[in-house]
Amino acid sequence: MVIDGAGQRRPATAAAELDAYLREFEAGGYPLAWVVHAACAGCGGSEFGVRVDDDAGYADRTCQTCGERWVMLDSADLAENADPGDAACPCGGERFDAAVGFAVREDGEVRWVSVGLRCRVDGVLGVYADWKIDYSPSGHLLARV
Repeated sequence: MVIDGAGQRRPATAAAELDAYLREFEAGGYPLAWVVHAACAGCGGSEFGVRVDDDAGYADRTCQTCGERWVMLDSADLAENADPGDAACPCGGERFDAAVGFAVREDGEVRWVSVGLRCRVDGVLGVYADWKIDYSPSGHLLARV
């Protein structure tokens, strides 16, 4: 974790760390075209509790500032069959910075998504869910992080 002179974690550094981690992970083995960071539409918050079901391709996040829940990407289409569990860091932390890495096909459509999280307690990074996107158009997913 990077700490600034005031003893606080620097958000820009946290975002850069998550970007680099997702780019190294390579969604589905493909290089990323974009990384989009989650922000609460209600209050602008950037700290979330996250639930995922990697098998179903499902993720949702709850803002830790205002409590607004957001179903991510195309997960609303799969919610009926999903059994999401709370994402947790090995340290036990359950509050995260969240971002999604997008790999794209040659035609610019989304090929694969990876939900990356950075623990707010110890800064540990991980991909908690990723799945293939096999339909078009898929550009709307960029706005559903």
